[in-house]
Amino acid sequence: MLLVAIFFGLFFGICLAILLWPRPRAKQRGPVRMGRPRVSILVAARNEEACIERCLRALAAQNYPASRLEILIADDGSTDNTAAVVRAFIADKPQFRLLSVQHRLGGIKGKTNALAHLCRAARGDYFLFTDADMAVAPDWTATMLAAATPGVGIVTGITTAAGSLFGRLQGLDWLFGLNLIRLLADQGLPSTTIGNNMLVTRAAYTDVGGFEGMAFRTNEDLQLFRHVRAKGWGFRNLCSPEVLGISEPQPTVAALLEQRKRWMKGATGLPWYLTGLFGMYGAFYAVLFWPGLLPLDLIVAIYSGKVLLQSLFLHLTLRQVGRRERLGVLLLYEPYLCVMSLSVLAYTFWPSPVEWKQRSYTWAEA
Repeated sequence: MLLVAIFFGLFFGICLAILLWPRPRAKQRGPVRMGRPRVSILVAARNEEACIERCLRALAAQNYPASRLEILIADDGSTDNTAAVVRAFIADKPQFRLLSVQHRLGGIKGKTNALAHLCRAARGDYFLFTDADMAVAPDWTATMLAAATPGVGIVTGITTAAGSLFGRLQGLDWLFGLNLIRLLADQGLPSTTIGNNMLVTRAAYTDVGGFEGMAFRTNEDLQLFRHVRAKGWGFRNLCSPEVLGISEPQPTVAALLEQRKRWMKGATGLPWYLTGLFGMYGAFYAVLFWPGLLPLDLIVAIYSGKVLLQSLFLHLTLRQVGRRERLGVLLLYEPYLCVMSLSVLAYTFWPSPVEWKQRSYTWAEA
């Protein structure tokens, strides 16, 4: 019983510390740096005809001089009308270019290979990465760029999802994890970046030899983050409306499980403090509901406390990024989290390949 008391004391102590961590100050609007450096926005696309125009519209609406901005889209062997949709949209927009990926660079493949081709074609001093199923805010480019102060090699924004209730619950999952990573980053503890909302300086990218200079893994963003950090470059993780990207949610439970299986492989390479936090969060259910360990009234009290603190953290995170959500949805996040955590664990250990962008990869490649 003493060990149980220590576990829950530590759990709630960490939760309260996270809630009491200082929130970022409101960002001053307007240009932060002198001049307007040339920026390349890079989008790898494969079979994205249903959503890529939404992404392109958001990029065309960036509050950044079009003459200093190039937007490159790589068609990574799409078998649908992705390329045709892109061509039609960019016909009268000279800052956009469409590339067709025809061959592999080194030992990399898939999306990583498409990104490497984009980086080779890019002419900017800063590379901004987003996905074809994302829509970023109008001030995304300027705000991410402002955070890339001298010595900083990589900047990460924040992502959510929208749409149906299932999509909004996925969005809460994004916000929960990414804001926790941001809080650690504010304390000087590097964790990872997210490839759908990321800036990398050309200098840092060149310093690590690019994507083709790394061992191939499907979690190319984590790989890049590790290599950039190993070269001594600094990092920033941001949480504000200006750097918020809204992703299309996974449409089905099966698709979500495929996505999370790939993420779980990447999680094996995360630093101990982040895996420890997520591990403790997962162990909460096993300890609390262990048969005969705790009386029912204490189980209810502990569980209620956890849901309360979790909902408060999500509420504060939503406020930071300029969004709102109903209390009922915040409370529904708890059963969603419990069911999905168990399902993802079971699916991760199921002996099947990792599916990503309509391609199959072995566990070692993931």
